[in-house]
Amino acid sequence: MIRKFVIAATIAVSAAAVAAPTLANDIFINQWGYGHSAGGTQNGWGNQIGIFQDGWWNATTNTQHGHGNVAASGQTGWSNNAQSWQNGNFNEAGVGQFGSNHTSILTQDGNGNIAAGVQVGNGCSANVDQYGSGNVAAFVQVCP
Repeated sequence: MIRKFVIAATIAVSAAAVAAPTLANDIFINQWGYGHSAGGTQNGWGNQIGIFQDGWWNATTNTQHGHGNVAASGQTGWSNNAQSWQNGNFNEAGVGQFGSNHTSILTQDGNGNIAAGVQVGNGCSANVDQYGSGNVAAFVQVCP
């Protein structure tokens, strides 16, 4: 009996140790001037992505699949671009680009959904798709 308990406890602890890192998800990236680009992709659980870029070639990509989801971007000046796709659960996104050739694509699939954005001077463009559940979207643009 004790032997079975010890084996079961060992297996449980091993499984928890392997699974624990997947609960955590986080990415925060800060970049300042020049040839920016970032990235992302997370699969399950806590999810979160940050990213802030300052000036020149900006770009960003966030992709998350299930659970806590949150993403953001924030770019300041020049060639901007931002994307975010999220699939299931608590979703939220964000953007916030300021000067130059903006573009932004936020796509969410199911559950919590919320997307927001702000683009200010020059190229602007946005594309928000939301599908099932909570849906909310807001955008502000002021182009040329």
